[in-house]
Amino acid sequence: MSGETLSGELLPAASAQADGDLPVRVDPTAGVLAALDQAATKYLADNRPKKTRTGYARDWELWQEFLDWIGTRTGERPLDTDLTKGTMVSFVVWLDTVKLAAPNSIDRRITGVTVTARREHDVTVPKEATKAAREALKPLKLKADRIARGRGKAAAATPAQIREMNTAVPKPTATRKKHVPPEVAQLRDRALAAMAFGIGGRVSELSELTVDGIKLVGEGLVVTVPSVKGRPPREVPVAFGEHASTCPVRLWLAWRECLGRTTGPAFVPVNEAGRLGENKLSPDGCRIAITRAAQRAELDVRLTGHSMRRGLVTTGRKKGKRVEKLRAQTGHAANSPVFWEYVAEGEMWEDAATEGLGL
Repeated sequence: MSGETLSGELLPAASAQADGDLPVRVDPTAGVLAALDQAATKYLADNRPKKTRTGYARDWELWQEFLDWIGTRTGERPLDTDLTKGTMVSFVVWLDTVKLAAPNSIDRRITGVTVTARREHDVTVPKEATKAAREALKPLKLKADRIARGRGKAAAATPAQIREMNTAVPKPTATRKKHVPPEVAQLRDRALAAMAFGIGGRVSELSELTVDGIKLVGEGLVVTVPSVKGRPPREVPVAFGEHASTCPVRLWLAWRECLGRTTGPAFVPVNEAGRLGENKLSPDGCRIAITRAAQRAELDVRLTGHSMRRGLVTTGRKKGKRVEKLRAQTGHAANSPVFWEYVAEGEMWEDAATEGLGL
């Protein structure tokens, strides 16, 4: 702030006294205080930890996605600044039922949206709106299945589990009909899970895959994984699988036939009527597709998008795949502690310390 001057526009003008001949008096202190308040707000925003700024930005993106979701179902999209009791409570329900978010994550999203609205959009969020949102959140914090969401590290998926996911027959019930996706969505989910495992990809990378970036060759597929968040792109081979239900190549070709095009996003949303969207499936959408496919198969473990990435490394090491080959496939950095943790998990039973000791 040093070297800056306060313009006269910042100084509030005082009203003239009854005698119109007297000069108008101003309070310079009020102008200085107002300028300091503005500078303080900017300083705090600029010096907020990067993780917090990134989190708030993601919260606001989710808020806009939620409003888009309302717009597609009602034909009328609320404004970004429509933070009301109704929209805030609906936001909580949407995060819980559509995004499968953990209660603590939802709580933080509420904060991120209200702070962003106030600081960046000059919107005062009514107290009754945030209070109602947290009232709606309270019962979710008491449910074990909700609390378990997002806890701990992602479980490593195995080919056997993917096979169960891809061959499971959804069981509609009177209360769960809406959770049975159309056939074309199930095909997409099968291709998505197999591809995620095959490339060892992040959900953000799966979201960015394109049809023309996946080439069929004699041995299988050559997949171009685009650059995401500054990471270098990579080109990886995905071989034919041993089983039709988990073969990334055959499943991709079947899904590509449904897409009916040679360019554009590789994976797209599918609505309840089985209609394919035009835009790419979001990273959250990729994660949810995999998690719900595992739930439909009633697996005894909760799988996420990252489970496929971890599973490729652990399964690969159990099968004797070279470490450098696995790292090239997943795009991990050479010094990534997470990658070496996955390697150690895959090697756990190789020459185990208690093996062959005569116990």
